[in-house]
Amino acid sequence: MQQWIKEVARGKKGAKDLSYQETKEVANIIVSNQATSAQIAAYLVGARIKMESSEELLAFIHTLTQHAEHLPLPEEVQRRTIDFAGPYNGRHSFAATIPVSLLLAEQGVPVFIAASDTLPPKYGTSLKAIFHELGIATNSDSQTAAAQMLNHQFGFADTEQYCSVLARLRSLREEIGVRTLFNTVEKLVNISGARNIMLGAFHRTAINKLSDVFAQLDYQHAYVVQGLEGSEDVPVHRNSFVFDWTPEGLQSFIVKPQEYGLASKDFDKEHKHSAIEQAAIIQAIFHGENKDSYYYNQVLLNAGLRYYLFGVLPSIEEGISLAEEQIRSGRALRQLTTVQESNGN
Repeated sequence: MQQWIKEVARGKKGAKDLSYQETKEVANIIVSNQATSAQIAAYLVGARIKMESSEELLAFIHTLTQHAEHLPLPEEVQRRTIDFAGPYNGRHSFAATIPVSLLLAEQGVPVFIAASDTLPPKYGTSLKAIFHELGIATNSDSQTAAAQMLNHQFGFADTEQYCSVLARLRSLREEIGVRTLFNTVEKLVNISGARNIMLGAFHRTAINKLSDVFAQLDYQHAYVVQGLEGSEDVPVHRNSFVFDWTPEGLQSFIVKPQEYGLASKDFDKEHKHSAIEQAAIIQAIFHGENKDSYYYNQVLLNAGLRYYLFGVLPSIEEGISLAEEQIRSGRALRQLTTVQESNGN
C-alpha cells in the first residue's frame, strides 16, 4: 500500500495518477482489509488533493460493484429502470427527487434510489432519513426490494446494507471529514442494475470525468445535472445545465424555469430542511396543498424534465401537465400510500 501512497501523495506537482490496474490493486487491498486505517486515510486524502482520474474512479467502482449485493431483477426491468443517484452527504435543500420518483413510478417507469445515513463533509439530511419519516421501509433485503420494483415500480436500498465495504469505511470517512473518491463511487455501484442514471455534479470538469467513466460502465443513458447541492434536482430560482450522455457522446442544454411559468425567487439557501420537514412538504404537495410554492413548482419542473428526458413524453411541458394531473387526481397520493403499505408485498 505504501508504494501507491507515495505516488498519489507527493504533493500537487509531484503526484501522479495511477493506472486502472494499479488502482485496482489499491482497491482490492482496501476491500480485503489488508490496509490499515492510517494507510487508507493517507491514500484517500492524497488522491483528493491530486484529484482522481476517471481510470482511478472506474477501478474503485468496479471493485465495490463486485463486492456488493444486487437486486435480482429481470434484464427487461433493468433496461427500463432509472437510478436517481443523489449525494450521500445529504441535502439542506428540499429533495424533490423523492416525490418526483414516486410520480414516475405511478406512471409505470421503474425508479430506484439508494442512500445511506448522512456523511461528511456536509452532514445534510439524507434521503434515507426522509424515506423513514415518510413511513417507507429503508432496510429491505434484496428479494423484498426487487418485489417492490416489480409490483410498484419503485425501490430503495440502504447502500451500506448492500455493500459491506462502504459500511466498514464509514467511521474512517467520518474521522477524515472531507470529501473522498467514495462520494462519487458509491453513486455508481448500481445495486439495481439500472441501465439509466441521473445524478448531479457541481463543475464541468467533474462532468467530463464522469462522461469518461460512463463510457466504460453498462449504462445506455446518463444525465448529469448542475442541480442544487450537487444533486439531480434542478432548482426553480435559477437556470441549470443538463448534460445528456449516451455511448455516442455528450450534449447539453439549459433548463429555464421561467419558460414553463415555474420560476420562483422564494429560495432560502440558509434554511436547512430536516427529514421531518421534508416528509411533511411531500405529504402536503401530494394532498394538493402548497400549490404555487417553491417546492410545488420544483416538483413539477423536475417531473416534467424527467418525463421528457427518459422518453415518456415528447416535451417538458407535457410532462409538467402530467405531473399536475397526477397530484390533482390523487394518483400521486395513492402511489405514496401503496409504497408505504407494501414493503415489497
